[in-house]
Amino acid sequence: VQLQASGGGLVQAGGSLILSCVVSGRSLRDINLMAWYLQAQGKQRELLAGINSVGRTTYGGALWARFVISRDTSKNTVYLQVNNLKADDTGVYFCNADFDDGPHGGVWGQGTQVTVSS
Repeated sequence: VQLQASGGGLVQAGGSLILSCVVSGRSLRDINLMAWYLQAQGKQRELLAGINSVGRTTYGGALWARFVISRDTSKNTVYLQVNNLKADDTGVYFCNADFDDGPHGGVWGQGTQVTVSS
């Protein structure tokens, strides 16, 4: 299983962004949980949102109300829309796939950098 994240870049505060995570090697329907994480500089990775094998979504908490996770099973791709971007949203966004018989902690994509300018 391999994950390819993309969609990051330099964006202005208040704008929106859609990140993509293309999954190869396994169907999204056979992945227990696909999740997006943010790692800001000097901080640990934080869970933003997840979507399970049947499309049910979960979010890291009220603080992350600006985030929307979705998927397209025909493209085997998971998306993260980030609205009303803030400076604190700056960092590397990683996608993760957790599935049966997979490695502990799941499989990570390479991450995509998002920089929010004020």
